Amino acid sequence: MPDYQKNQSHNGFPPRRIQFGLITAVGGFLVLMVGAKPELFLLDRSPVLGFIQVSVMLVGLALMCIGGYVGLTGLWKGERPSIAAEIGKRVISTGYIIAVFAGLADIFGLSHPYPEFIPYFGDWQARGVQIAEGFIAIGILMMLPYSRNPLFRSRQSQDPKQPE
Repeated sequence: MPDYQKNQSHNGFPPRRIQFGLITAVGGFLVLMVGAKPELFLLDRSPVLGFIQVSVMLVGLALMCIGGYVGLTGLWKGERPSIAAEIGKRVISTGYIIAVFAGLADIFGLSHPYPEFIPYFGDWQARGVQIAEGFIAIGILMMLPYSRNPLFRSRQSQDPKQPE
């Protein structure tokens, strides 16, 4: 078997890339859960979400974004992605940047002008992170290879031998 075909299965998908993407995304979800709900893993030390927990949540979200990106690029089978997929990549990264700034708003001093307040992950920051996760989900949906699915092809592109 030639070297360039070792990383592809019989149907053209790169299984190692897709497996790496899935494992990274699931690992990122577990890290996100450790940051969001540490009591599930018996790691709770504080009744509020502090800086370390928010940072761990954002690292988990970053791993989920990277895993989703790597896994979905494997679904394109080495072909050039569509314009929607290219825009989807940027929407994912924009969503992550929104999540970072919304989650760490107290640390950056965006929520209150007084430095003596303890950083706190409040309702508005949670809403900002949820909106950012919505952007990430939309970007991931945009990266799916719809153009190769027979349901999304026109009749002319399905049967090229048909006379016009």
